[in-house]
Amino acid sequence: MFTPAFWAPLTAFAAALLAIWWLLRSRFSTLALDRPNPRSLHETPVPRTGGIGLHAGILLALGMIAPNLPLALAVALGLLYAVSLLDDIRGVPAPARLTVHLIAAGLFSASMLLDGYGALAALVTAVAIAWLANVYNFMDGSDGLAGGMTLFGFFVYGIAAWLAGSTEFALVNFSIAAAATAFLVFNFPPARVFMGDVGSVPLGFLAGALGLIGWVQRDWAWWFPILVFSPFVVDASVTLVRRVCRREKWREAHRDHYYQRLVQLGWGHRTTAVAEYALMLACGVLALAALAAPAPLQWLGLTGAAIAYTGLIIAVERLWRGFMGGQR
Repeated sequence: MFTPAFWAPLTAFAAALLAIWWLLRSRFSTLALDRPNPRSLHETPVPRTGGIGLHAGILLALGMIAPNLPLALAVALGLLYAVSLLDDIRGVPAPARLTVHLIAAGLFSASMLLDGYGALAALVTAVAIAWLANVYNFMDGSDGLAGGMTLFGFFVYGIAAWLAGSTEFALVNFSIAAAATAFLVFNFPPARVFMGDVGSVPLGFLAGALGLIGWVQRDWAWWFPILVFSPFVVDASVTLVRRVCRREKWREAHRDHYYQRLVQLGWGHRTTAVAEYALMLACGVLALAALAAPAPLQWLGLTGAAIAYTGLIIAVERLWRGFMGGQR
């Protein structure tokens, strides 16, 4: 029989939809504005308060489910919400932001891994989760992109958890995906609102944190979260390595991500978003299929994904060189 918790995803969608709608029509719409800068792909100021409404839906749904999640998760999210909202409104220096991200990720990973896996495992995982929180922020630069990754990524998490018998955990992930769907109503190109740091940073943290929880409770393999969110992880990581190797000022705002290049190549926000959605869907389907396959086939699938990403990167690089050559 269905319990009230089964209505949590629908509640998350409705609450996020209403909250974002209200924020856009209230005086809070100008609380934080995303003004065009060297990294931007938009030309006019856009409210960046959508993340507040999105996470309001998520938190309401979590209250309905009352999941047995670690207390450290709530503490870490509180820290990230606070520093990210402050950054959206007034700005926070990058070193201070990163310090809070690492503290939040460290608290959570220590609570999950310190006793059973040791300090080194907890430290490495904390850095990985903090990196994913920043990856989400880096990739939230084109209409519909971060919302789409949240929809596809957490929906796949939910399916995997459901198949593993973790019904409550599945509903948590489905609720996050549902809230992202509501956000996309306002963010799909042309975007009327952005999620801001208060939306993207906690979502990236949740992608890593819930991925870790699923692994610890044996719902999936260690590689599963990486493959599911690989459209973001690969783009951001390869871009960072490329800029470091070229001795560029990697800390400065830029438009060198592959999704940014697609927009600049003339694809525009809508076509880029749809293409990225296709990639996200493919990665999700591959991850679920590999999860159900024997170990040798899992590694074959992961190798195939790596080869496919290499081909995509080479293709975009060639298109970009041709585009830049034509600009001279």
